[in-house]
Amino acid sequence: MIGLYDKLGGDAGIRKLVDVFYDNMTSFPEAESILKLHPEDLTESRDKLYEFLVGWSGGPPLYVQKHGHPRLRMRHMPFPIGEAERDAWLSCMRKAFVTCGISDEISTFLDEKFTNIADFMRNKDG
Repeated sequence: MIGLYDKLGGDAGIRKLVDVFYDNMTSFPEAESILKLHPEDLTESRDKLYEFLVGWSGGPPLYVQKHGHPRLRMRHMPFPIGEAERDAWLSCMRKAFVTCGISDEISTFLDEKFTNIADFMRNKDG
């Protein structure tokens, strides 16, 4: 059975997904609120999301090897994340699914998982 990592195209496919996601974040007006939460240079942010998604999807545990356990909620606590930020993040990612040609089956699966994770990151009202 082919795993998620391979279905996403391995390293190259996940790198493309992450790059398109961050390109969306920098170009979509609705993503301004989450772009402001990031450093001006997005290189490290891109690398960390790529490393996380590689391991999360079943590839090599790059993020864990470099940074330890992801502890996503703890690492996101310094940033105000409400419904608007969650929705902006998800919008950028959903559009990246389309741009990257990710199948409907995988997009639906990822959307469900990412929606749960993004909702868990919320730490402010609204």
